[in-house]
Amino acid sequence: MSQDPTQPNPDATRLGLVSDCGSCFGLCCVALPFAASADFAVDKDAGRPCGNLQSDFRCGIHAELRERGFSGCTVFDCFGAGQKVSQVTFGGKDWRQAPRTARPMFDVFPVMRQLHELLRYLAEALARPAARPIRAELRRALEETEALTYGTPEELAGLDVPAHRGEVNALLLRTSELVRAEVPGRKKERRGADLMGARLRGADLRGANLRGAYLIAADLTGADLRAADLIGADLRDADLSGADLTGSLFLTQAQLNAAKGDGRTTLPPELGRPAHW
Repeated sequence: MSQDPTQPNPDATRLGLVSDCGSCFGLCCVALPFAASADFAVDKDAGRPCGNLQSDFRCGIHAELRERGFSGCTVFDCFGAGQKVSQVTFGGKDWRQAPRTARPMFDVFPVMRQLHELLRYLAEALARPAARPIRAELRRALEETEALTYGTPEELAGLDVPAHRGEVNALLLRTSELVRAEVPGRKKERRGADLMGARLRGADLRGANLRGAYLIAADLTGADLRAADLIGADLRDADLSGADLTGSLFLTQAQLNAAKGDGRTTLPPELGRPAHW
C-alpha cells in the first residue's frame, strides 16, 4: 500500500525526524561554528556555546532571531539528530554536568545529523508510489542507516559518512527518475545550475531536476514546481509567492524557512508555512 499523502509519513514519525529542542542539550548552538554574516550577527567557533544559549539549553532570543541578526538559526534543521545524540547516544548525560562527554558529543552530532537527513529522504522515497520497483532496496537502506544511528560514540565518530551517503544517493536518484518520469513532456535538467537571481516567474518546472541548484533570490513567483527534485537546492530569499510545490521531491522545512512566500504558495502537506511569510 502506498502512503496517503495527506497523512503523516509513518517511517518519519517512528524515526523521530522532527527536531525536539526540549530533549536536546543545545547541540546546534554549541557544536557547530558560524561566521559573522547576513545569517549570523557574530563569529562562533565549533565547540563554544553561543552567547544566547541559556542554562536550560534554550535560546534566549528564539522569538527574535531574525530581528537580532541570527536568521541562519531559523533555517537549520537537525532532523531530530539533536535529541538522538542527547538522549540515546549519550543516555541523557548533558555536557555541562558531565564535561568529559562534551567533545565526543560535539563530534558525533554532525555525523548523526547527516544520517538523520538521509533517513528523512529515504522515508519520503518509500512513501512514493512511483518508487515501488526499488522499494525493497530503499527499505534495506533505511534499516541500515537507522542501525548506524545506534552506534557507540566511537563508532559514529569513525563512520565514513560520504561513502554511505553515496550509496543512499544512488537510490534517491533512481527514486527521482521514477517519480519525474510520470510527469508528461520534456523535463528541465538544471542540476547544480547557477540560477541566483534568475527570473523564473510563472516558469513551468514540473518534474525538473533542480538538485543542488543555486536559486538564491530567484523570482519563482507563480512557478509550477510540481514533482520537481529540490534536494539540496539553495532557496535562500527565493520568492515562492503563489508557486505550486505539490509533490515536490525531497523539499525540507529548512529550505522553505530560508525562502519567501505567501498564502497562495501551495506546499506539500507534511511541511508547514513559515511564520515570516
